[in-house]
Amino acid sequence: MSASSVAFHTLGCKLNFSESSALSRQLSDQGFQAKSFEEVADVYVINTCSVTAAADKECRSLVRRIQRKAPEAIVVVTGCYAQLKPDEIAAIDGVDLVLGAAEKFNLATHLREIVKGKPTEVHACEVSAVGDFHASFSLGDRTRSFLKVQDGCDYNCSFCTIPQARGASRSNTIEGVLKNVEELAQNGIKEIVLTGINLGDFGKGQSGGKTREENFLELAHALENVATIDRFRISSIEPNLLNESIIELVANSKKFMPHFHIPLQSGSDKILGLMRRRYRRDLYADRVQAIKIQIPHCALGVDVIVGFPGETDQDFEETYQFLDQLDVSYFHVFTYSERANTLAATMEDVVPIPIRHERNKRLRNLSFKKQRDFHKQHLGQIRPVLWEKAPIAGMMEGYTDNYIKLTTPYRADWANTIQEHQV
Repeated sequence: MSASSVAFHTLGCKLNFSESSALSRQLSDQGFQAKSFEEVADVYVINTCSVTAAADKECRSLVRRIQRKAPEAIVVVTGCYAQLKPDEIAAIDGVDLVLGAAEKFNLATHLREIVKGKPTEVHACEVSAVGDFHASFSLGDRTRSFLKVQDGCDYNCSFCTIPQARGASRSNTIEGVLKNVEELAQNGIKEIVLTGINLGDFGKGQSGGKTREENFLELAHALENVATIDRFRISSIEPNLLNESIIELVANSKKFMPHFHIPLQSGSDKILGLMRRRYRRDLYADRVQAIKIQIPHCALGVDVIVGFPGETDQDFEETYQFLDQLDVSYFHVFTYSERANTLAATMEDVVPIPIRHERNKRLRNLSFKKQRDFHKQHLGQIRPVLWEKAPIAGMMEGYTDNYIKLTTPYRADWANTIQEHQV
């Protein structure tokens, strides 16, 4: 098809948002006009996640919406769901093109050749063939940018499909990251959020023919010396890869924000073992303590899964009490959902859905309390806030260095600037 208009819709993680933004810019360079997903466009691209069953259902719902709004439009589905279940997606009425992990960055080429009305084209090779790293970053949507520096994962947690969807761990080089950072600085970005599937594994499978694997600490030291960006934030890092040197760097940094997001998944050692996680709760508690000793004002986010197979009431109470006692700031709570071709899906002692939902509710309530208490600890303090560009009902939002969300009446001269402000 000839160059036309295209709209993106992204499901899932920050990594997906960085890739959708990169693909959108790629198509713009090829002559495609960017449109909002709510507008009528010639091409719609759905970048999918498949961490939960809800993401699969949402993909189907989006295709139906497009069919009603623009029945002649080309519909492309890519992302993790497309890699894991390409034939299932191809069977959805209205889908024209399915691109797996190895083909998503060839989107422009495929769109040149696609013809509406022909059988659905599927391009999804075995994930073992996915070996290249494609640098991606978000731009134009917010004051901050999500910059992908690592992709894929070599871990095999029993509940997770991401290694099947994204392949082995691989990374950009430090030199490549610095080039991306400079481009973002030239576009007025003030804060960069470093993203990856397993960020602490940065350095593995590097592009550019590196003779020695670099590592995340070396990357952080290099970014610390970047003069053109005010803030860097670490999106998520495994507790077993978050070492003392990284904590010390952030504690003494003028660039890295006092904010860590550290997946826990369960506060029960029994469940962590069943999940095939590479740490136990004592190590997690040690990491939290080490951070709080060096950075008392640091925000600490936690990922946790409830309702994993074999999780008894006692196991859940262990998780609840562990989190209640930890000096952390907020949780992202996930209700376990069975994913095909994972070890967890074959496990016995399945937790009933209503109990999963009840446990989710209890932890979300605890998270609300933690977030409120963290905010209270800093009331009256003056902290640096990066204010967002867009006004919302006459107000503007921003985040402190330690990730406290603040609002204030909109001031155009404050947009995309860092201002000292009272919490």
